[in-house]
Amino acid sequence: MVVAVDRGRWGCVLGGDPERPVVTMRARELGKTPIVVGDRVGIVGDTSGKPDTLARIIRVEERKSVLRRTADDTDPYERIVVANAEQLMIVVALADPPPRTGFVERTLIAAYAGGLQPILCLTKSDLAGYEEFAASFADLELQVVLGGTTEPIDEITELLNGKLTALIGHSGVGKSTLVNRLVPDAYRAVGVVSGVGKGRHTSTQSIALPLPGGAGWVIDTPGIRSFGLAHISPADVVAAFADLAAAAQDCPRGCTHLGPPADPECALDALEGKSARRVAAVRLLLTAVRSNDTWAARES
Repeated sequence: MVVAVDRGRWGCVLGGDPERPVVTMRARELGKTPIVVGDRVGIVGDTSGKPDTLARIIRVEERKSVLRRTADDTDPYERIVVANAEQLMIVVALADPPPRTGFVERTLIAAYAGGLQPILCLTKSDLAGYEEFAASFADLELQVVLGGTTEPIDEITELLNGKLTALIGHSGVGKSTLVNRLVPDAYRAVGVVSGVGKGRHTSTQSIALPLPGGAGWVIDTPGIRSFGLAHISPADVVAAFADLAAAAQDCPRGCTHLGPPADPECALDALEGKSARRVAAVRLLLTAVRSNDTWAARES
């Protein structure tokens, strides 16, 4: 598994064992094939992991999930942030900086479209209440946890055990503090795990860190300034919900699932109860996709 990327070198661990780090380069035959943290790769050459040794990545396995973003909603170039993560923990501060539903909506969309299970982690609850903000996403059945410095992290640890989880958030929301609570002495662990860049961990790099006891991995991603969704279609979002996806099969061709007046024959309008409430919540997400309002996902 690729755990770090730095200046044309990839830090990998053999068999997912953090005690077996190997520094690698990309084989020439792979050309410019993108290789990101979380990728499962085949390597050859010196896999001893000894100082100054270098193996070669010759194969990138098919990805089970992909977290993608674009620079903005008009950018056709997709950037793969993380591969093969099972969960995406969206870290949002309740104050300083104030929370924005726009950023959460966009990262939720990317998670659903990429096959990741989203989790909303709220920090700085000592400065502001969390109930109102969390209620904005209640009908999506989104798991919400508190991860500020005043809260215990037992619930978060339980959610992460045995999983590969990516953490994402704006700078200043407490994501790095949370990572260091989950992985004590995380910056020392960077050097042990990757062997890349002499253990540097800057805001421009993603890196996978093993949870204590071999119970899973967390991927600390750079602070996000914008989250474009040029690569997302309405069908990608609807497909994440079994009840909505089943109903959408009866929608007319080209339906955007936004409902009247845009889609007067949208089959989602026939749903009732909990599913109907979820339709309303998902339509808010779809509106965010269509709005091109990248400002909503930017840092101030």
